[in-house]
Amino acid sequence: SSNVWTADMLTKVMAYFHAQEVMFTLSSLQMSIKSYLKNLLYQPRQLLSEFQQLDQQQFQTAMKYLFNSRKDHLEVGNISLDWDKTRERIFQSPGVNRTLFLVTLDKCFLALSVLDCVDILSQVLRVSAVNYLQPDVIGSLPNVLQEDAFRNLSTVFKDLYDKTSAKTQRALYGWMKQILQKSCNMSEFNESTSWVSAENLWILGRYMVHLPLEEIMKISLNEIRLFISYDNATKQLDTVYGITPELAQAFLERINSSGFDMRNTSTIYRQDSFSFSFMAVLGLLVCFYDDMEQMDAAVARALLHQMIKCNQLRGFQAEVQKLKSQLLNIAMQNQTLNDILGSLSDAVVGLTSSQLESLSPDAVHNAIATLNQVSGWAKSQVMILSSKYLSYEKVLSFYAVSQMGALVTGISTQSFYSMNPKDLSQIIQGTTPQYLSDLSPAQQQGILRKIAASGDFSSSVKDIQGAFFKEISLSDLWKQTGYNSSMMKEKELRRSQALCLYELLSKKYYPVDLLSTGQLVKGVTCQLIESMGTDFFLNTFKFFEKNLHLLSPYQVNCLAWKFWKVSNASIPPFLLSVLPTEYLEYVSGPLCVPFIESLGKTEMDLLNPSLHKKNAVLQKVQECLNGSIADEYDVDLLGNLICHLPPAFLRSRMSLKAMATALYQFKLCQQLSHEQKTEIKYKLLELYGSPNNWTAETTLDVGPFIALMSKGELNVLAEKFPDIILQIAKTIGPISSAEELLSTVFESVSNASANIESSLSRPDCLGTRAPSSDEIIKLAEANAFWSVQELKCMDAGTFDKNVELLGTVSGFNGSQLIALKEKAKQVWGSLPDWKSYHIVSLGRIALALTEHEIQELDLHSIDTISVLSQQTEWTLTQARSILQGFLEDSGQTISTLKSFDLVGLGAILCALNSTEIMSIRTAEFSAAVARIGLLFCSTPVLRQFKKMTESVFSTATSWNGSILQDIGTIAGGLNEDELKAFDKNLMTYFQPIAIRCIPPEIFQTLSPEQIANLGPENAAMVTRLQREHLNASQLQSLQLALDGARTSTPETQTGASTTQAVQTPAPSAPCLSGLGIWLCAVFTLHLPF
Repeated sequence: SSNVWTADMLTKVMAYFHAQEVMFTLSSLQMSIKSYLKNLLYQPRQLLSEFQQLDQQQFQTAMKYLFNSRKDHLEVGNISLDWDKTRERIFQSPGVNRTLFLVTLDKCFLALSVLDCVDILSQVLRVSAVNYLQPDVIGSLPNVLQEDAFRNLSTVFKDLYDKTSAKTQRALYGWMKQILQKSCNMSEFNESTSWVSAENLWILGRYMVHLPLEEIMKISLNEIRLFISYDNATKQLDTVYGITPELAQAFLERINSSGFDMRNTSTIYRQDSFSFSFMAVLGLLVCFYDDMEQMDAAVARALLHQMIKCNQLRGFQAEVQKLKSQLLNIAMQNQTLNDILGSLSDAVVGLTSSQLESLSPDAVHNAIATLNQVSGWAKSQVMILSSKYLSYEKVLSFYAVSQMGALVTGISTQSFYSMNPKDLSQIIQGTTPQYLSDLSPAQQQGILRKIAASGDFSSSVKDIQGAFFKEISLSDLWKQTGYNSSMMKEKELRRSQALCLYELLSKKYYPVDLLSTGQLVKGVTCQLIESMGTDFFLNTFKFFEKNLHLLSPYQVNCLAWKFWKVSNASIPPFLLSVLPTEYLEYVSGPLCVPFIESLGKTEMDLLNPSLHKKNAVLQKVQECLNGSIADEYDVDLLGNLICHLPPAFLRSRMSLKAMATALYQFKLCQQLSHEQKTEIKYKLLELYGSPNNWTAETTLDVGPFIALMSKGELNVLAEKFPDIILQIAKTIGPISSAEELLSTVFESVSNASANIESSLSRPDCLGTRAPSSDEIIKLAEANAFWSVQELKCMDAGTFDKNVELLGTVSGFNGSQLIALKEKAKQVWGSLPDWKSYHIVSLGRIALALTEHEIQELDLHSIDTISVLSQQTEWTLTQARSILQGFLEDSGQTISTLKSFDLVGLGAILCALNSTEIMSIRTAEFSAAVARIGLLFCSTPVLRQFKKMTESVFSTATSWNGSILQDIGTIAGGLNEDELKAFDKNLMTYFQPIAIRCIPPEIFQTLSPEQIANLGPENAAMVTRLQREHLNASQLQSLQLALDGARTSTPETQTGASTTQAVQTPAPSAPCLSGLGIWLCAVFTLHLPF
């Protein structure tokens, strides 16, 4: 309406209602319309229909207030509307955003200025472009746009490129091409000339990768020259991550033909007062530059310098490595590696360990400014370069470390421990925090032990940031003083630390100061939540909600009970899912949508660790959806809940319309079962037809789900799109999850390598193909399909260059690992001659070492042991050999081991006998206890660790919650009497991994009360064997814990039956059909939803 609101306007509106004999007070009308609006937010399809009925003027008003209003309050007569809060609620709803997107496409270009509509579209799309921008929607985009609007909208689409599907990218390219062709004078273009001008190429941006090869070859050379001269051409070419070698080479050919000398590394041309090196202009095209003939060393080095960005390409890394290797050889002509190390850019990553070993310390020192910026180093390379650099520096100082960048991780733990504590304190505060988090737990422990021993720990604690802080032991935390709440904001805490610190800080600070730090919410106990006053709890709940991912399922359960007790009418719907299953009965009708929406935004496993409970919640979700996923609105609503829906529901209750939108969501799911994946496969076949007819875009969009296709279908795809299949296979996990796909990839790569390399140095290798570097890089996990004979015939140089990659292949069997171990002996010489970096680079190949072979190795360094201990498949005798080798070679006994030695030994500690464990020094054990509590050792070993823990924290029966939480699996070593003696309220502080470690015959001694208080997460960890030892009463208690039943107060018995009903919205206002949504809004929007 064009009328201005006046103070008496509301009176007139009320008079109108009364004249219609609709008896309403102002407040009841406000409540009624508020309810109607709230329902509309939960019924986006209805909202779409309301929008479509608005006339142009109403639509303009609606859009103005939604997108262009700068006001946070609107004055309507004598009422002030909280407009900011309302808009925030609107934009948080995925379904409402889709409605706004669709209605903007449908009505906006007719009702508002084109530029305004483009602005609105860009705001809505940034919320969730992937789901809204489906190929069929692209057809609704206007195909005639004024130039400014088209440029603005195409800029939005360029920004969203990575967030859209391959099919959508192709459709958007088609839309842009159609408009650009219309804007050209097509009479000037014919069969031999292209519509792609320099300006059009710039407008296409990243969509230029969709140009057909023949179109690129037709682009006028003048236009190419003009495009390359644009200031922002380089920026654009730096972002064409999806370009293929064929397209890149076509562009390079046109650029070369247009008159630029690609070999000239000096100034190619001048523009204003700036000089440009041609290499720098090429962006990612340099990654496929292949004109090597008569190239000189300077050009090769210039190219290598530009190729540092090539790791951003989608695929083709093997080709890039090959090119870098060729350029490296040219760059080193008539030069020593020592002389040119600093000018090789990140191609240095391609140097073998023997080449790096040949470098002088001087050369490494002089090249450190380049080396410290390179990413992609193998662990062995970092070890070699670090030791070279440090042998030049002589004394390891803060300055020396600050120059090392990524090479910091190659400094030995012992070197860190030998440093001046003041220098170490500076490192902790220092200039390379991103590299500190890459240090191994042993290295971090070495730094902390030295600072703690120096007496300067208190002042350093406040400066320790991020995940590094988690390595501080409880004992060291207790000794320090001077903590404040603000210093906790930049730290990551273990739950045991948070419990300890929250208790400590709560004596000085208000709870709101502690909760606002984020990480400290981990330390909030149930008793604390229960003791909060109603108003305080409701006002601080936002801190818990914001940090839900930091809370344990037990804490979430306590929050739910508290909310139910103080305000069950306004309980956030997702909290109903953590209460016992009977509370799900309250979820019906109007509560359904908020229930599903809030669950879809949280992690299901956090809320419901137990399978039985999860199934009950999913059953309620299916009921709320009326038994089907009808369309994209349902997919929006489900969010990540879609990952948990049962296979049968996906098969029979999901429409194809929904499937097209759901595919993106399914690809984000972390743990789909084989059965779920199978149903998704059938839906995809229904949606896209036989893989024999798929396009490249369909294959890319299906992504990891191609692993479910039959061998025949995979062969067809591999033949049509070998590069795409290779790209997808790289993202697939271990071989067990995708054997058919990986074997297809292996065959595809093998067939593509026409020349059979055979090693003539070995007669038994005649006629056997030997794996090449190129193939090994391409295959990744699919390397598991080489035969033992083929691995034996691998060239020594190829092995040396790729050993680290081969060591990561999880699918190699014992015989293959033995073949690779023998190859290592052949290449590196006898075992006593192997350096630490050789051993570290083996990865899984080390598992093939026999007990006797391990004894021959030089195992003096805890950093070598630290890497070996990460392998989880050692036998007890192998682990024992590693332990003995370390003690002998480092000249230590168990009683001289430092805490960082214990941390570095990791799972190897499980091979200790009881006498050895008892000889560990208490102070060192104390510093490492949280790390030792992550190990899954045998029960006798855990019992000895428990005895050691008592020497740190006093007798087991005196342990509190933070100690129980800290010691992890060590709690599996408690005996019957100790376990029975724990107060029931301490049961939730056991770590879930500890529950599994308690032997069944000891677990059965827990009382029903103790079991009922385990909490949902711990109860879900009870094993089948433990269950079998429980009696009926104990099993009943276990079920209570799994259900999230309330155990701490007598109110449990009255349960759900006596509580008041959850509030449901009031009925719709009868007047609304004649009023229009926006007139209603002005009464009510100041009332928060």
